[in-house]
Amino acid sequence: MIRISGREMAAAAHKLRQKPKLRTFHATVLVTRAEQWWVEAETAEEAQELLASGHGHHASLGERVHVEMETMPEEAGLV
Repeated sequence: MIRISGREMAAAAHKLRQKPKLRTFHATVLVTRAEQWWVEAETAEEAQELLASGHGHHASLGERVHVEMETMPEEAGLV
């Protein structure tokens, strides 16, 4: 006669349970980050103008300061 402990039975039952089927959802998410940038300039005003016009060098990615979901298509199954 083979004896199975309660712990072994519970482990076997856990393995037999069906896990819910996961689906993939896509969304458009707006993320605001506080990034570090640098630029070489003669004055602070010149540096501000250069950075505002897209010039400069990216120093670090920074931390997320705001995240907002913009859209999730209906076909994703959440409507």
